[in-house]
Amino acid sequence: MLIALIAKDKPGALQTRKDNRDDHLAYIEATGVVAQAGPLLDDAGEMAGSLVILDVTDMAAARNWADNDPYAKAGLFASVELIAWKKVIG
Repeated sequence: MLIALIAKDKPGALQTRKDNRDDHLAYIEATGVVAQAGPLLDDAGEMAGSLVILDVTDMAAARNWADNDPYAKAGLFASVELIAWKKVIG
């Protein structure tokens, strides 16, 4: 099951993102369920959120992954949405 995780950072939290980026990337590699990922950008081109496509068994697994992401544990996000997604192109 593909799940789109769309997270928006708290205002002014760029340093929190930078401070936790290595742990976040290590978590992605270690868990092996991320099909695609990248930062959302603000008008200045700075990282301001995340888009992660998870390939997991169910929504509960996606929620568990999201809750254990080092970014989430650091309190980076103002909001997180998990939405079932269907790949059609690409």
